[in-house]
Amino acid sequence: MYHSWNLRKLLRYIAFDMALVLAAILLTRAGRQHFAAVDSAGGVSLPVLMYHGIAPVPETQYCISPETLESDLQYLQEHHYTAVSPEELIAYTEGTGDLPEKPVLLTFDDGLYNNLSLALPLLEKYDMCAVISVVGSFADVYAPDAPHNDIYSYLTWEDMQQLEDSGRITLGSHTYDMHENGTRRGCAKMEQETEEAYHEALYTDLSMLQTEFQENLHIQPTVFAYPYGFVCPESKPVLEELGFQITLTCLEKPNFITRNPACLYGINRYNRFGNCSTAEIMRQILPDEK
Repeated sequence: MYHSWNLRKLLRYIAFDMALVLAAILLTRAGRQHFAAVDSAGGVSLPVLMYHGIAPVPETQYCISPETLESDLQYLQEHHYTAVSPEELIAYTEGTGDLPEKPVLLTFDDGLYNNLSLALPLLEKYDMCAVISVVGSFADVYAPDAPHNDIYSYLTWEDMQQLEDSGRITLGSHTYDMHENGTRRGCAKMEQETEEAYHEALYTDLSMLQTEFQENLHIQPTVFAYPYGFVCPESKPVLEELGFQITLTCLEKPNFITRNPACLYGINRYNRFGNCSTAEIMRQILPDEK
């Protein structure tokens, strides 16, 4: 049932799990950042779920079982929620499209292989779509070395092509190589860094991934997910310059989508952790369940 483990794979999995634990701490700080989506009456309520790993292992803050994901999707379907795509959100804000009566946005961060092998079949079963935001360096460095393990592998570019071909997945950017918390917190500006130096560093990183998306998949993502939820106002001009129209944070608050495209900058998301039931998490995020 499980692939054979070697030391390198085990260490990578341990490092991944440690990163998830760290993220649990960092996400609590995200609420102090900027760019919250429209937070007043007059817009369409949009609950947003943030997933990471979907794997047959003990559940953690950032990895849930396929059974839990299926329970979530079944709940949403039974309560008449419709998963919407970024394209539908953009069209609505630009006045060229409408949203369903009860929209919901499903997102997956980091670009894990199990998003293809385990999550996509469930999305197809329940007629849902989702956003998967990938880290470019994970695809280039880690994915080829240990491909296609449901527990610890990352998506290859060939895997991403399958997701793109499914018609259910919108691929987004999670930076090329800024998914870490060291001297720089995610892709945020460092304290002593000039705005010019920051602009160059962020532009170089994000444009590298945009180039790889174009070369490998012939697409240019319009969705950007902030690593660890660390948002800074200095990032916005760079994101706009590169054509991103939706940014995803980790602030756990409601969203209200209006006819103003600016409301898509700073979409709030509820992390789907593994130590609560579907009913409990849905009571937190769905307006009809509160």
